[in-house]
Order: sequence, then C-alpha cells, then structure tokens
Amino acid sequence: MSGSASSVEGSNNLPMQSRTGRSKQRYNSQGERLVAGVVPLSADRNYVILIQSTRRKGWVLPKGGWESDESCQESAVREAWEEAGITLSIDYDLGNFEEKRPPKTSKDRSRYYFYQGTVVEQLDDWPEKDKREREWFTYTKAIEVLQNRPELQEALNRSSMNRT
Repeated sequence: MSGSASSVEGSNNLPMQSRTGRSKQRYNSQGERLVAGVVPLSADRNYVILIQSTRRKGWVLPKGGWESDESCQESAVREAWEEAGITLSIDYDLGNFEEKRPPKTSKDRSRYYFYQGTVVEQLDDWPEKDKREREWFTYTKAIEVLQNRPELQEALNRSSMNRT
C-alpha cells in the first residue's frame, strides 16, 4: 500500500495523513470518476462499519478515488484506513456499480468498485478521526440509513453479511 510522500506514519506504520486532491484520479472512457470502496464486516458477518459522510449528512461505506499509482483493491484498503481507521483482509470483489443519484453535472458521475472485507483491527487514531464518526450497524439498520444511496445498498446486498 502506498501513501503520499509527505505522510507521517503512526506506530502501526500506516500513514496518519489522508491523500488529497485529484491529480492521480482515474476516470473511465465515459468520464466517470472511478471510486474504490469496501463493505467492512465483523468476523461473524453480523455487523458492518459505516462512516459519516463529510459532504452530506448521513452514513456511507468507506470509499474514495481509485488513484493511478494503486490497484483498485489497494485503494479500497487505503480508504478503509483513512476514513474508518480499520485494517482489513479483502474477502472478495463485489463488482462495480453505477451511481444512482441524479448528476449535478454530467462530469459528476462515478463508477463504484466494491470489495467485501473482514475487519482485522479497529484503531483509536486514524487520519480522518476528527472529520468522521464510525459505527457498527446490523444489516437491517445499515440498509435503512443507506436509503438515499442505492448503489451502497447494492454493494451491501452483494456481500455475505448476515441478514438477521
């Protein structure tokens, strides 16, 4: 996993500063911004970690721009660390998802690539801890709080999370 050259590393050797800017951002031939994300599950598959969105009110899955110097999976793992303060093992690829929200402009579209991961460690200090809250949710509650984000609900539905 690569971090920016100016990253300060914590005692766990993970960067303590989030990447910013879009100079390394990937786009597809339709002009959609490519976004990597993760459905981070507890080992028993009964809970998922969601984070507070910084731009809008509400809960979201950890996700962010897939950068040109990373594989999609590396980007998803990095975003989970930066936004949720978790380390995880990737279980499998959940596929890609079209953004369902109406665009503000045609260039605002994103294409989401999600992975299912199992949370290995949840740390008390992480790059965006002063910007975001994180919380464990059951499937039923997660689907409810993601009601305005059908593409995120679809990622959760493709996971092996327990539905009870």
